[in-house]
Amino acid sequence: MHQSERLIGHARSVAAKTALVLETNNLRGGDSATHALASLKRLIARLARQTLAPQAFAQWIVTHDGLDARAREEIVELAGRSVDFVEIGAHTGYYDAKNIGFDHVDASRCDYVAFGDADCQPAGNWLERLLAPFGESGAPPLAAVAGRTTYSASMTGAALTTIDFMYFPSPLREGATRNFYANNVAFRREVFEQYRYGKLDGVYRAHCQVMGLRLQDAGVVVQYAHDAHTEHRLPDTWRETVKLRWMRGEDSVALTPYIVRAYLPRALQWFAHSGPIAPWCVMAGRLGFSLRALNHQGLPPVRGWRRAVTVALLVGISSVDTLGAVARGIGFGFGARRALRRETQALSYHRH
Repeated sequence: MHQSERLIGHARSVAAKTALVLETNNLRGGDSATHALASLKRLIARLARQTLAPQAFAQWIVTHDGLDARAREEIVELAGRSVDFVEIGAHTGYYDAKNIGFDHVDASRCDYVAFGDADCQPAGNWLERLLAPFGESGAPPLAAVAGRTTYSASMTGAALTTIDFMYFPSPLREGATRNFYANNVAFRREVFEQYRYGKLDGVYRAHCQVMGLRLQDAGVVVQYAHDAHTEHRLPDTWRETVKLRWMRGEDSVALTPYIVRAYLPRALQWFAHSGPIAPWCVMAGRLGFSLRALNHQGLPPVRGWRRAVTVALLVGISSVDTLGAVARGIGFGFGARRALRRETQALSYHRH
């Protein structure tokens, strides 16, 4: 049997016991009334053409905050299978939507749960490559599999990918990763039930990184599947891109205590409470990793003048992130009211 046939066989056996959970929070931004449904339908049509057919799954779940009956019928028709629609509040956060979607997984039919985002464009074999590792024989069985997420193959996309979607080898097992991203990951159902996304006040998009560190602390292996690729859209406007960068920088402040606890010895734990100094150091270290990661993340390589422009973009983007980190580190412009709003903020991701 060829390897491709073996992989699809493993994936089909796992899919028959898998719930696919899609959230639509990132479609709220911009002129959402005009574009959100169209964006979601493009994703559903893309998923319907996967090498792993929609009908192969035990359950499909879509969380939303206002799809009417006609829209739901159109999505079901595109999917070619039944879909469980879970309505959530308009102010439900991104990670809360993931948790709520999981709460509607039918435990009697599903041993696994796969998570995707409505603002991502998956490769044609994404689900096959994400689920196939679960079907490989081994002891103990895999607890989680993380796919590879990138932005587009443009110079801007290449620069942003090295910043937002880095993967670090895990000390727990060869081929495993310390971290994952919530738009491209699958779990054994009981593992996600135990470690599900927790509450992080005033944090925009760092919950999956914290969960990754928690899993590592508990000795839970997250296998990395490089070929399970999905492309995250870029924000629709440069203004929203700058806003995203600033919030990413602010998130680094909330992440710093977890990073310090995971990577520094106990004698240096005080560093997590050094005001803006620790986040600035984290951002400087991240820039170094990003520069080294360029041309090593599966995107078409950038050479010559294109590499020079991409490096300049990378440094410029990191500078905006760092300003956001330092500003939050000193408490500038970050009050309690804004902290409460951040988790439910939505940018616009409707570009086709």
